[in-house]
Amino acid sequence: MSLPRINGRAVVMVLYLAFLLVPIYWLINMSLKSNAEILGSFSLWPRNLTFENYVTIFTDPAWYWGYINSIIYVTMNTVISITVALPAAYAFSRYTFMGDKHLFFWLLTNRMAPPAVFALPFFQLYSSVGLFDTHIAVALAHTLFNVPLAVWILEGFMRGVPKEIDETAYIDGYGFGRFFVKIFMPLIASGIGVTAFFCFMFSWVELLLSRTLTSVNAKPIAATMTRTVSASGLDWGVLAAAGVLTIVPGALVIYFVRNYIAKGFALGRV
Repeated sequence: MSLPRINGRAVVMVLYLAFLLVPIYWLINMSLKSNAEILGSFSLWPRNLTFENYVTIFTDPAWYWGYINSIIYVTMNTVISITVALPAAYAFSRYTFMGDKHLFFWLLTNRMAPPAVFALPFFQLYSSVGLFDTHIAVALAHTLFNVPLAVWILEGFMRGVPKEIDETAYIDGYGFGRFFVKIFMPLIASGIGVTAFFCFMFSWVELLLSRTLTSVNAKPIAATMTRTVSASGLDWGVLAAAGVLTIVPGALVIYFVRNYIAKGFALGRV
């Protein structure tokens, strides 16, 4: 009797998935334990299951407002970045002008710079004009990094649309605005979905600028998690529950744009 043959690729895939999922499982495991159990003994699952950590998140304004603030400025940033990037990407994909390649490269260099470089200038600027600790301040700061990325991704998708479609639409009497919204944008819907995903994820996970430019009224959940220290030390269970809930929005966005992301990889632009 011969033993079943072990598929090497399947083993590698299982080990890879385990490597990815163990930290997430451990985070969920900690979120369902009390602080005493987390610090007291090692266990692979909660011995005394509790949802108090999640109750704290949903009932304490200091916690749930962090999520609301994050969602507000992330949504604002995604909308602004895509709105600005769409006409810019169209210009790069359809027209040739002096210095176009140099300008395109210059846009990407903004994305290459670390956020720490711009933290102090943004702080001084927004403090002087009265935008400090507002959602729009963080949203605008993040556009410095998201707009170049959005232009780069969208330009690749737009370049794949034949120029004859533009000419045919103009012959049929379409103005540019009507053509762009009703004909051109549906053709690059997958590119817009991919762009929205990357803009959302950068703005959602970015910490330095969002922490520097906010104090109370617009403080995001990432900043709330880094400032949560009581007299007895860190509340590990609440922090773990906050971490679990922080993963949920990103997972939902990935689920809804997963097909667009696959098309982006297939076109070689992501």
